[in-house]
Amino acid sequence: MSSYSRPTPRSPDLREGGAWTFLQRAKNDALWAFASVTLAAARRLSLPTLRFFGRTIGTTAHALAPGARRTALSNVARVFPELDAGERRTFVKRTFATLGELLGETVALLDPSRPPPLLRLADQARALFEEARSEQRGVLFASAHLGPWEGVAASLAAAGVPLVTLARESYDPRFTSLYERLRSAHGVRVVWRASPGAAARIVRTLRAGGVLGVPMDLRARVPSIDAPFLGHDAPTPVGPARIALRTGAVVIVGTAAPARESAERDAPSRAPAGHAALQMVVTATRIPTGDLQPGPQGVGELTNRINRELSHRILALPHAWVWMHERWGSRTGV
Repeated sequence: MSSYSRPTPRSPDLREGGAWTFLQRAKNDALWAFASVTLAAARRLSLPTLRFFGRTIGTTAHALAPGARRTALSNVARVFPELDAGERRTFVKRTFATLGELLGETVALLDPSRPPPLLRLADQARALFEEARSEQRGVLFASAHLGPWEGVAASLAAAGVPLVTLARESYDPRFTSLYERLRSAHGVRVVWRASPGAAARIVRTLRAGGVLGVPMDLRARVPSIDAPFLGHDAPTPVGPARIALRTGAVVIVGTAAPARESAERDAPSRAPAGHAALQMVVTATRIPTGDLQPGPQGVGELTNRINRELSHRILALPHAWVWMHERWGSRTGV
């Protein structure tokens, strides 16, 4: 394991005290206007229609975003070297379509007038959260951008889990407000990483016996170490492990997962067409921490254990993860 320095922003970032240029503001205003009109129109559409249009958007993005497509192909080649070039292209195209479909489901969560597309909380996961919360040490819930991740948060809250998510603000404050409305409408509270008093809110959440949700699967501008992820060392945030070991919180990893009867159909090269074709549930796994101490060695080992479980979950639902993210920071040949 080695320390990982934060990457230098490529352009002015409001989250880091920067300011948009005239062209950036014009572009971001246009994006916000387009998003606002699209969301307003989408409220009239049924969930199956939103999924259909989402898949269409995902397929279009696959065709029109060569940089993201190349990154996805590189990541897939790294993790699944046994796939030939044609299989990788098919898998990546399917990934874009699936994530587009999931976007449609997320849009449905914004409309309070319709029943939200929630997932069933597996009995094992429900019992695990109840047991962990009964220990009154707080729960650190490590998760991933896998499947309907916004739906996972809403489903946990609907099941009575007092979830508070830790998130980074959007590059555009208007989208941050949109995300806040999306989550708070379903009982999910948010701690924004750069907000004043964020650290104190994190500690209060855990001391009050709450559940702090932290995404752990993406490369981020936070203190990180290199830890195995999907079979290859990748920069991984160490904050969650530090928080858990310093506060004594129970650590649980959970995500959306295919129901057992669907799992065998989910291999990268021969998975069924469409996220909606799979029966999805929320499952969870407790990560042992009793043998670890709050220091560099313990933090590194806990980060490894979390990554191991997240990797297992992504490999069980591979088409529904964000392969176009530059997780390893460099590309292999494709």
